[in-house]
Amino acid sequence: MVQGTSSSAGKSVVVAALCRIFSKRGYKVAPFKSQNMSLNSYTTSENAEIAMAQVLQAEAAGVEPSYHMNPILLKPKEDFISQVIVHGKPVEDMNFYYYQNNYRKKALEAIKTSLDVLKGEYEIIVIEGAGSPAEINMLDKDLANMKIAEIADADVILVADIDKGGVFASIAGTFALLDEKDRNRIKGIIINKFRGNLDILIPGIQQIEEIVGVPVLGVVPYDESLKLPEEDSASLSERKYSKNQKITVGVMRLPRIANFTDIDPIEYEPDIGIKLIEMGDEIGNVDAIILPGTRNTINDLLIMEAKGYVNEIIQLSHEIPVFGICGGYQMLGVKIIDETLKESKFGSIKGIGLLDTKTRFERIDKIITQSRAEILGNGIFADLKGDFVTGYELHEGTTTIGESKPMFKVVEGCGNYPNSGYDGAVSGCTAGTYFHGIFHNFKFRRFFTDYLRISNGLEALGFAEDNFEDLKRFSLDKLAKIVEENVDMNIVDGILDRP
Repeated sequence: MVQGTSSSAGKSVVVAALCRIFSKRGYKVAPFKSQNMSLNSYTTSENAEIAMAQVLQAEAAGVEPSYHMNPILLKPKEDFISQVIVHGKPVEDMNFYYYQNNYRKKALEAIKTSLDVLKGEYEIIVIEGAGSPAEINMLDKDLANMKIAEIADADVILVADIDKGGVFASIAGTFALLDEKDRNRIKGIIINKFRGNLDILIPGIQQIEEIVGVPVLGVVPYDESLKLPEEDSASLSERKYSKNQKITVGVMRLPRIANFTDIDPIEYEPDIGIKLIEMGDEIGNVDAIILPGTRNTINDLLIMEAKGYVNEIIQLSHEIPVFGICGGYQMLGVKIIDETLKESKFGSIKGIGLLDTKTRFERIDKIITQSRAEILGNGIFADLKGDFVTGYELHEGTTTIGESKPMFKVVEGCGNYPNSGYDGAVSGCTAGTYFHGIFHNFKFRRFFTDYLRISNGLEALGFAEDNFEDLKRFSLDKLAKIVEENVDMNIVDGILDRP
């Protein structure tokens, strides 16, 4: 098991690296995170929803992602309220107190079931913890750290983030706050995100090993060239988006932004820069606007309206493309109907009105499916007519179209509403879809960015080879190599009792 001294210490990438390393050695490996709180999720082939981090780790391991790799997913919806997803399906919205005190037993049963399934199918399971194992106010409610190590009878590697400073205090503090049986599970420490002269660090490493009685297995350098999906939206504020490019795509950083990995491929298109527009920032000079997914469409749209963005987006839509994905697509319609207060306490509201669509929230099952569709060629996508795209859907609202034209004819999946046969809508250069991962379709993405290039007097690139997926695979291989070269794998092998 890989635990961390804090959130964002690097647990996810260390797990991904270990999955890659052991997979390349010929072992059948699975990642596991008992409980993840994230708005960045994915639909597996089982039509189940899990956190994107476990999808990346499964990819690193060379195996198909499954809901058993992330049996509990918590998706924050409002303050202290999250949608609770168990074995890939939503159970209900719960506040923190109810979940911890009334649902914990059922959650633990689901976790044990999934762990047993993985034990039966895989030779090595690499478990990721959550946050810190030393949150002393919540130790009796633990569902993600030492309780899981105990259930799995797993030894622990502790990852500490040196980039934020105070690394030795965070290590010593973690050990000091754990009881003896939990401390004894920790067999090694990895210092992560290091930049600088290792010689200066060595005296501190020697002292911390004496203080805690556990070896430092290695110091992993910070490599900004790695192109891997981020686990949670907190990392977006730190993210280095490309700047000073010829074309700028503005992405609204909604308060409850979800599935922001939808935007990743655009960032790696030639001459394209991403501008993340935080609430309160100016939209400024952009060549397109993307409204990404959100866990609460109504709340986030009301905040955008209060900040003055809605009127500005309407004005900009006369000059540049506006593209919405899932919740962003719902916002672009004329109305969002929420008579049962399923989405928020505010009920029905006006949409931005750039698409003649209406979205209705009802107490029906959440749509969770992998999807495939044919492009109809409406709006600016006329030259793509007849091509196919794939994606995945995670939405609760259903949408009907008025005068706007649908974007796709659905071959597999749901789209605007069950059995409608269509997904998305287009009006002029404004468009939206329920398909997450739409820009991971190379031809669709390149067509969109070529439209921006031509609009800005640049030459279209056409459909040359796509290197985005290759870049991700390269990054996973490079990550594994960095960990192998900087961590004492002999000790890790000894922990696993594997040659």
